[in-house]
Amino acid sequence: MIDSARRAVNAEAKALKQLEDQIDGTLVDVVRIIESAQGKVLVTGSGTSSHVARRMAHLLSVTGTPSMFIHSMDALHGTVGAVQAGDVLVALSKTGESKEVVDLCRLARSRGASIVGIGERSESALANACDIFVCLSTAQGADPGETIAMGSTLVAAAWGDALTRTLMDLHDWNLQESLEIHPAGGVGELVRNVHGGIPAAQSKEERERSCP
Repeated sequence: MIDSARRAVNAEAKALKQLEDQIDGTLVDVVRIIESAQGKVLVTGSGTSSHVARRMAHLLSVTGTPSMFIHSMDALHGTVGAVQAGDVLVALSKTGESKEVVDLCRLARSRGASIVGIGERSESALANACDIFVCLSTAQGADPGETIAMGSTLVAAAWGDALTRTLMDLHDWNLQESLEIHPAGGVGELVRNVHGGIPAAQSKEERERSCP
């Protein structure tokens, strides 16, 4: 069992290592489209990719690039109304054939948003629906049966981290700004005990006492 677990980790580590050579001019293109956008950044995906999308949106927001996760299927039931001209929609799909993701991209594009796709097939419905398509490959064996999205989701997440760090550098990110918007949890405790200056969140009882 230990050997099996170690093989899985090695396969995924190999996939992540190979990502380094896949960082190219498309990342610069994505940075430029985000920087030139007049609206907000939205990130979407379906299935396992939706969890990567939610993580990416969170990390972008935490580090100075306001971003939100949008559920691809919910969007087709009206949430797409939040998408406006000048927005950027980043869509993740391993195969590029998730119908709800592709339909959302097409609808968002018709509303004036710029579309960035991230997937593994440059000849896919998603690639054809995008302004910029980031084609990422995953080392063989990192996804069980080359189907179950394990290593490929790590690759997509790491590419999102690379994008986020690039934007951080571009914006001269500083830690204090991120700490100021993170008052809860362990980070919030660190802020109060080490950095100071940011009040703890009020308890329910404290809020009730402060209300007239």
